[in-house]
Amino acid sequence: MQKSRPAQEFIPFKEIRDGIVIMKDNSFRAVLMTSSLNLALKSQEEQEAIIAQFQNFLNSLEFSIQFYIQSRRLDIRPYIASLQEKERDQVNELMKIQTREYIDFIKNFTETTNIMSKSFFVVVPYASNLSSSVTQGKWGFASKTDDRSKTKEWLENFEESKTQLEQRVSIVEQGLSRFSIRVAQLGTEEVVELFYKIFNPGELDKPISLESSK
Repeated sequence: MQKSRPAQEFIPFKEIRDGIVIMKDNSFRAVLMTSSLNLALKSQEEQEAIIAQFQNFLNSLEFSIQFYIQSRRLDIRPYIASLQEKERDQVNELMKIQTREYIDFIKNFTETTNIMSKSFFVVVPYASNLSSSVTQGKWGFASKTDDRSKTKEWLENFEESKTQLEQRVSIVEQGLSRFSIRVAQLGTEEVVELFYKIFNPGELDKPISLESSK
């Protein structure tokens, strides 16, 4: 019988620390969640100006970035539950009936139509100089040789690389803010939730908000 391989072997990163994804090659990734911009609502002149500014923004970067769009089926159950609570609290009988009819409409509509939520992310990389002599645990670190000097060196290199990555993040944030796009860097919990959704695509979506990612 073929021995099953641990799930960790299929995951491209080895740790998430301070919201930073540490890849297996010790490079870093910061994940930014952004708001969206609907070009269709802009005039032709505004669209052309935004596209030109966005091109200039991309050309000004001295490092690569990755754009990621996540589309998932929205979990409508909390909204239905809130409507049912309003129905129970409604004193006016006519309003109670209208609320119940609206709930039935929403249920029937969502059963026949997939309501999708879209989330937009920018991934900012940085090639760190971390040493592989100190391996990382799930939430912390452990030295193979219990060499405290190597552990200290790893932490110093981590903080230095983190600072460099944060500078890149700041450049991206400033560039996107010119288009009135809100940006929030994901913390550790939000990054874990994002990867959980990626590796579990069949589950309904409970969107990450920009406010909760601050």
